[in-house]
Amino acid sequence: MNEEIKLTTLTKGGGCGCKIPPATLKEILKGQLVQNRFGLLVGNATGDDAAIYDLGNGECLISTTDFFTPIVDDPYDFGRIAAANSISDVYAMGGRPIMALSILAWPTDKIPSEIASEVIRGASSVCEQVGIAIAGGHSIENPEPVFGLMVNGLSRTEYIKRNNSAQPGDVLFLTKPLGSGILATAMKRNLLSVEQINELVDELVKLNRIGQQLGQIPGVHAMTDITGFGLIGHLLEMTDAADLSAEINYEKVPLMNSVKDLAAKYIYADNTMRNWKHYNERVSGISGESLLTLCDPQTNGGLLVAVGVDAIETVEELFKSEGQFYAQIGEIRLKEEHQIIVS
Repeated sequence: MNEEIKLTTLTKGGGCGCKIPPATLKEILKGQLVQNRFGLLVGNATGDDAAIYDLGNGECLISTTDFFTPIVDDPYDFGRIAAANSISDVYAMGGRPIMALSILAWPTDKIPSEIASEVIRGASSVCEQVGIAIAGGHSIENPEPVFGLMVNGLSRTEYIKRNNSAQPGDVLFLTKPLGSGILATAMKRNLLSVEQINELVDELVKLNRIGQQLGQIPGVHAMTDITGFGLIGHLLEMTDAADLSAEINYEKVPLMNSVKDLAAKYIYADNTMRNWKHYNERVSGISGESLLTLCDPQTNGGLLVAVGVDAIETVEELFKSEGQFYAQIGEIRLKEEHQIIVS
């Protein structure tokens, strides 16, 4: 870890916790939503993980961009986390990544260029694992350090998974435990040991490769990755357009190590309450710990997968054969008084 410059001290937010709050973003995008134009199959109208362009030959181009301020101090790890988070959007659509471009905003008067090089080296190491190149990119001067990737992918049209195509009776699977926002906040306050920081980094760099295989299962009806809007926010996106509700069994929601203890001490990311302010009227049964964890902004979080009953066995067999962590956390229902019910 770089001992001279702590990247997380140079910015207010970190990782996907620095996202613009959902209510503000909704206002910004008012009148700017695009869907099914100029060859698009998926635009920005439903807040999906990536845009989808119809190539006209049975295949689709998947295109996404994701970038953020440092969530950890080590520049190499920052690059790895940012790259894994960006690539996840392609996997969340059921696709295969094929190429990346880098996005770098850097205060060269505050942070030496060799640290930016380490960030890019970390990102390149993750791209090597996936089998894609960072083919170029763009950089600017900026008061705060920012890094991420624009990633392109491919998929057969029938394998594309949307975030809003869940069906009543679907069961909900989650492929990573929650709590990265809480842990990152604790780390900035010097409340985590080196071992705990290493555990957090190990979780944040895990790739959601399983999404490409899930895309090929017809009974997987909807899929998205959990990032800055928290589990509740992304589940609301999943149920919004389809006019559905969802029930979450909180006892089955997996949490990272130490998250319960930190939540009990009311340690949470700033965006947690901004998320909750936007969601609260549509959610019932949530309070205390569950509010702090279910609204916690995740960075490179797991996939939230809505699976038809007939495909549950197939999906679980895939998870087990690939050594993929997973938890069954709830189900999709017909529309009720509240859109999300926490039990």
